[in-house]
Amino acid sequence: MNHFLDTVETIEEGLGFSLYDIEHLTWLGIFVLFVALCSVFYRKADEAGKARWRKGLMIALIADELWKMLWLTVGGNYEFSYLPLHLCSINIFLIAYHALKSNRVLGNYLYTVGIPGALAAMLFPTWTELPAGNFMYLHSFTVHILLAGYPLILTLAGDIKPDWRQIPRCLLLLLCMAVPIYGINLLLDTNFMFLMSADPGNPLYIFEQLWGNHLLGFPIIIAGVLLVMHGPWFFAEKVKAKKTK
Repeated sequence: MNHFLDTVETIEEGLGFSLYDIEHLTWLGIFVLFVALCSVFYRKADEAGKARWRKGLMIALIADELWKMLWLTVGGNYEFSYLPLHLCSINIFLIAYHALKSNRVLGNYLYTVGIPGALAAMLFPTWTELPAGNFMYLHSFTVHILLAGYPLILTLAGDIKPDWRQIPRCLLLLLCMAVPIYGINLLLDTNFMFLMSADPGNPLYIFEQLWGNHLLGFPIIIAGVLLVMHGPWFFAEKVKAKKTK
């Protein structure tokens, strides 16, 4: 617990974990088990029960973010870069809104962007320097489990229905967030949503090396995500329509 209050900026080397070691795989297993169990109970609940589940997950997410803010402040490590304006962190607010007032476009956005974003963070964590007894280590795993879990649980239960027709609206929502956040990055010298740069290990860094600008990678990555998340539903719909005819 000597390093409980450290962050990736202050921790000494050699105390963290490795990608896909037993520790990392255990957390991935916890995520799968969490989603599986919650999906079973959520599907069995009536409408009032489902509303309580959504609000419970929302409260857990907000509490998780407040936990991060508390210990960053106590440790004297709170910086602008820790504001909840990263691509995943913004989804805390979107999930809170969706939990209180379901919205088809927002549900599809959380499915399209929220699930792959949080899964990517868990599969390729940027906090590997941190040890298990660290508050940011715990927060980083648990918050991404909740961020991916919420839309995945609702999708498995049929409450979020993936619809490729909502893609333009989802992209518009993403753009409406990216524009002001780019301005915030300029004002605070931050890198929210990776709009300013991409570090080694970030898929966008490949495009920085190839073409000299990581932003050129966004259309390619977004297209790939859309294909994976909506391609199967699109083709299944077309096959069903063809059989019906």
